[in-house]
Amino acid sequence: MTKLGTKKRPLVVHVQTEERAKEVASICTEHGWHYIIGIEPNKPEDISDVNRLLNADSPKIIGRKIGRNELCPCGSGKKYKKCCGK
Repeated sequence: MTKLGTKKRPLVVHVQTEERAKEVASICTEHGWHYIIGIEPNKPEDISDVNRLLNADSPKIIGRKIGRNELCPCGSGKKYKKCCGK
């Protein structure tokens, strides 16, 4: 699936005023995101795509895998397979 905010999958935002549209457009431009903004005064504002990218979780860094025969990281001095690896 294409990443959100690109040319192939732009952000779709609905706002109620032109001033709010300019605010959202400046945020998107600042981050280099492609966007489509609709001004609809009679409908509720929907900027969920922008919020999703602003509050995106950073990728989790997974530590190195512990080998069965290495010393246990808990500090017991035993091999991992005989200690916490059970």
